[in-house]
Amino acid sequence: MNVSGKRAMELLERLGFTRVAGSPEELQAAEILKAQCEAIGVPAQLESFEIEDADIETATLEILEPFQQSYPVTGYKCAKNTYQGGLEAEFLYVENGNEVDLAQAAGKIVLVNGFMRVPLFRKLMKAEVAGIVTMEGDLRDDREGTDLSTRKLRRTLRAFGNVPMVNTRVLDAFDMVKRGACKARLVLKNDTVERTSCNVVATITGTEKPDEIISFGAHYDSVDFSKGVYDNGAGSVINMELLRYFKENPPKRTVKFMWYGSEEIGLEGSWAYVKAHKEELRDHLLMINVDVGGPVLGREGIAVTGEESLVHYIQYATQVRGISAEVKQGIYSSDSIPFADSGIPAVNFTRFGAPGAAYIHNRFDTLDFLSPEGLEKTARSVLAFAQDMVNATAFPVKREIPQNMAEEVEKYLYKKELAEAEENK
Repeated sequence: MNVSGKRAMELLERLGFTRVAGSPEELQAAEILKAQCEAIGVPAQLESFEIEDADIETATLEILEPFQQSYPVTGYKCAKNTYQGGLEAEFLYVENGNEVDLAQAAGKIVLVNGFMRVPLFRKLMKAEVAGIVTMEGDLRDDREGTDLSTRKLRRTLRAFGNVPMVNTRVLDAFDMVKRGACKARLVLKNDTVERTSCNVVATITGTEKPDEIISFGAHYDSVDFSKGVYDNGAGSVINMELLRYFKENPPKRTVKFMWYGSEEIGLEGSWAYVKAHKEELRDHLLMINVDVGGPVLGREGIAVTGEESLVHYIQYATQVRGISAEVKQGIYSSDSIPFADSGIPAVNFTRFGAPGAAYIHNRFDTLDFLSPEGLEKTARSVLAFAQDMVNATAFPVKREIPQNMAEEVEKYLYKKELAEAEENK
C-alpha cells in the first residue's frame, strides 16, 4: 500500500468549505476527519479548547475633511471600542510608520501600509495614536470580485496597548490619500466572546518503541471567504494518507496524528495541544508538519527547525530518491512553532504554488488550481522521510533546538518585546 493522490483529492473535496476558527463549519470538518480516521481503523478523539473571538456590531470610517465620504471597512475584533458617536480626529497617512511619519501622529487616526505586525504596532502605541486604519488588496480589485477580511487584534499586540482599529481596501486607501483626507470619524463596537475549537487526535502505538513518539500535524481551519483547500485542507488530507499507510504498515515507534483547529488566528490549536500534553511531550522526538499543498504549478519546500546535520541528511535523501525539493534550515509560520518552542525539532513539508498559480487567504483558494498529482508528490516526500524516522534502528535526530533556531523562534514569538512590555506595566 502506498499513498494515493486520487484518494486524498476525494477527501479534500469533502473538506472544501469555509471553516473559520470556532465555527460550526470548523467542527463539521473536524468530525469528517475523525470519521475518516475511524473508517481507516484508527480511533480518534476531539480535544476541545477555548479561543478568544468577538462579534462586531458596528465598524465605520467616514472622511470629514476636506470632503465627506464613507468607505467600506471591517472592524478589528478585540480592538478598543469607540465612545458613543465614534472617534473624531485628524487623519494622517503614516506609511510604514517610521519616526518621521509618526512625529505628528499623537491623537490622530492613522492609515498604515498593509496589515499589523508587532514592531509597527509598538511604534504606533508609543506615538500615542488615537485610532488605526490598515489596508489590504490591490488597486485593480473590484468590490464584487473581492472580499474584505475581518482581522483580530491578538493578545500579542494588545500587550502594547489598544485603540480602535478598522481595515479597508487598498483602492479606498488610495482614494483617501489622493484626495487629501485630513479629518475622519471612526466607529467601532465589538463584544469579546469565547468560542470552542478542537483538535483531532489519532494514535498508532509503536510495535518496538512505543514510548518514543513522532507526531504529524496539519491545521484544518480556513479564513473568512476561503474554501481553504490549498491552505490547508491539502496538508490535512496528505496526513490522512500517512495515517492510512502506518495503519497498514505498523510503525516501530508510536505515531500521533493531529489535525489542529484555529491555526489561522495564531496557532491556537497547536498551542492548546502542547499546553495540555506537557508530560507527554517529553516522549516526542520529532514533529512533522504539512501546511499548503496540491498546486499543479509549484515547488516542494522542506524547512528544518532543527540541527543542520538533519538538513544535509534530507538533502542527500531526497536526491537519492529522486525527490525534487528545496531544503533549508529555518522556521515556518505554522503549527511546528509551539513544538519547537518546547524543544522538539520539526520538519515542515510544503508545496508552494508558482507565482500567479496559487491563491491563499481569499475566495480564490479553490480546487481549481490543485491536482491529485500535486497532493501525491508531497505525500510521497513526507512518507519517505517519515519511514526513515519512524522505523530507524536508533533515532538519529537530536531532541534539541540549536541556538540559531531557538533565536529565530524567539523572534517569531516576539518574546523579548513581550517581556519588555510586561516589565513596563
